[in-house]
Amino acid sequence: MQKLYAAVDAEALTDRAVQLVAAGRIGAARPLLAAARCLAPGSIGVADLSARLAARADTPEEAAIELDLAIAAAPEHPGLRKRRAELRQQTGDIEGATRDAAEAVVLDRKDATAKALLGVLMLELGRTADAVACLAEASEAEPGNPGFATGLAMAWEAAGDADAALATLLRCVNASPGLVEPRNAAILLCVRRRDFRQATRLAEETRRAGIADACSFGLLGHALSSLGQHVEAADAYTEALKLGPNDPYVRHLVAAAGIMPGATRAPVEYLRAVFDGYAERFERHLVSLGYRTPGMFRAVLRQHPKIATGERVGPVLDLGCGTGLVALAIADLPVGPLIGVDVAPRMLAQAKAKGLYADLREADVMSVLGQRDPLPPAGEVCSYPLILAADVFCYFGALEDTFAAAHASLTPGGWLVCSVEELLPDRDGVVPGNTNGNWALQRQGRYAHSLAYIRDTATEAGFKILRLDRETLRCEANAPVIGLLVVLQRVRHDG
Repeated sequence: MQKLYAAVDAEALTDRAVQLVAAGRIGAARPLLAAARCLAPGSIGVADLSARLAARADTPEEAAIELDLAIAAAPEHPGLRKRRAELRQQTGDIEGATRDAAEAVVLDRKDATAKALLGVLMLELGRTADAVACLAEASEAEPGNPGFATGLAMAWEAAGDADAALATLLRCVNASPGLVEPRNAAILLCVRRRDFRQATRLAEETRRAGIADACSFGLLGHALSSLGQHVEAADAYTEALKLGPNDPYVRHLVAAAGIMPGATRAPVEYLRAVFDGYAERFERHLVSLGYRTPGMFRAVLRQHPKIATGERVGPVLDLGCGTGLVALAIADLPVGPLIGVDVAPRMLAQAKAKGLYADLREADVMSVLGQRDPLPPAGEVCSYPLILAADVFCYFGALEDTFAAAHASLTPGGWLVCSVEELLPDRDGVVPGNTNGNWALQRQGRYAHSLAYIRDTATEAGFKILRLDRETLRCEANAPVIGLLVVLQRVRHDG
């Protein structure tokens, strides 16, 4: 009888802890779980919730221990397998996550969420046919689930069938007409495939349904603008601003369309939102685009007079380090310690997993360059013999302050190696975007710079130009993205 009461009390404590977690009161839930564990040491519910708490508190090691012990005690429990798959996915162990998700599906053939999770993981492993199969079963079980539909659409798109991807999203729209998420996903897919008329039609349907949000209107503005209907696009962007006046993503889209002139850089909040949501697939996507910048940086650094002779150069500041692709490319060169800076915490988590950085900081580029630095010597402006900025300055328009701050942060003789997208006219001789002749904010939300502007601004900042070469940075929409590979040196006599 005593064991029965203990079990009931443990269950009640766990239920209350679940309520507290749902309300965001993590600290209040912990002592309840500790008490429940004492009453029922082998409770699966306690172990599951403890693992969720540990994951939310950014202590995945604790969560892994909780789940390993729980699964060892109850290896046939599909929910625990699914939870560990999610945790392993978050920590980058995609193969381990896939094994757990597959086991969860085997243990419960009716669990659509487990099938969807397995499909997403298959997609991350590049197994698109398997991903389509898993996500199709999940979506068939719950046709109105926007998450399942979006995942299946991504899998179809990765398999090269954009028509099937759009059909998947439209089925979800029909099954759940009151949800805006699948509608926006369908509009975005049409924009990506440059079917702007279809995107406009879907956005207008969303508006008429009375569920359009700031994103719907922002995408409508993008589509209309791409069709040359700039007056109508301005109206759509105005609606987007009304619905999301403080949404950095919407504001940057509006600036890119020229409705808000004068923006000289992408907002930090916009960058954080974009790249945090992009972190898990960032590297896979860039590789698929033939991303060349890290390799070009490596080739440049091998020609550095000290590095070429095996002399170590450091510390090195890696601006906008992202997931650490540049650090990976130069890992065997005598450079370091590496200090990575990025505004997106999920990108930094990916970089940390590589184990290549001595320090990683969540900060804006301009808050680090030329500022007082907490690293030794404390309270002094930190100087670096090498600063790297791979595809970072494409989120800045005016570069005068940026180059001046970089110059101030370099030791005499130090190098700044960076890349920018080049401002070039289209086939009709028209330079796209609002331009002052030096730089322009393009419709994809990135800035492009003219070669003359980079040359003149670098010289004004006190740099000697070592290289200013036109290069292909990557491909987008089956076309090369032309940019400039820039190597600048702070000359020794400039003090």
